[in-house]
Amino acid sequence: MRNWSGDYWYLIENLVLKDFKIRYRNMSLGVFWSVLNPLVMMSVLWFVFTRIFPNRVPHYALFVMCGLVPFNVFTICWLNGTTSLIENAHLIKRVPVPREIIPVAAVLGNCLQLFAQVLLLLFLAAAATGIHRSWIWLLAIWPLEVLFVTGLALMFSALNVYVRDVRYVVESANVVLFWLVPIVYDFRWIPAKYHAIYAYNPVAAMVMALRNVLLDQTAPAATLLLKATLSSVAMFLLGWAVFRRLRPRFYNYL
Repeated sequence: MRNWSGDYWYLIENLVLKDFKIRYRNMSLGVFWSVLNPLVMMSVLWFVFTRIFPNRVPHYALFVMCGLVPFNVFTICWLNGTTSLIENAHLIKRVPVPREIIPVAAVLGNCLQLFAQVLLLLFLAAAATGIHRSWIWLLAIWPLEVLFVTGLALMFSALNVYVRDVRYVVESANVVLFWLVPIVYDFRWIPAKYHAIYAYNPVAAMVMALRNVLLDQTAPAATLLLKATLSSVAMFLLGWAVFRRLRPRFYNYL
């Protein structure tokens, strides 16, 4: 990895802020939209799975939000990270900076605008189960998801330069992923033979860890954190390696 000077970090900061300002420019509700969407989705799922298909999951609204928020963070960061190089082609051709900055800034920018959803989740948890010392584990859980999706953004943004259909593959994968992550159902309903697959999926692991912390008020299982850490670090290193491999010919395809 090349050394990044303070000017590069300044560029990342400005790209993040620019993305945030443009996203909510000329919108009457501004950043409130990022909170309204998961609230609407939570309300629909709560109605369907408590009134039409009743279940015995306590605090089901909070249960669903523990799945929706990390899923939203993941899918939006992955998709916007994938398209980031194409959307910033003019910058890449004019400014001699490490190309890695672009997808990294895209991920961080979306994390910033989705921070309101995280605050909403914590507010609902405090109202439903109260604040608990186990919340300290959130400082270890969230960075793992950001690290994992950054690796994906690096890899798929590079692939998208050469094959523009990649973004549609990501969109389709996110639709499938909604049902492969225990958002509307409990992990305990999953057959034991599939448990390992879910444990190595950082999004599923994130959901289960959040429910441990916010609903059960306990620390996440050590094995769960270990597997999530291994998969997140592995994906980041793989994404970085693929990006560096494909980077030399970006200019020709952009």
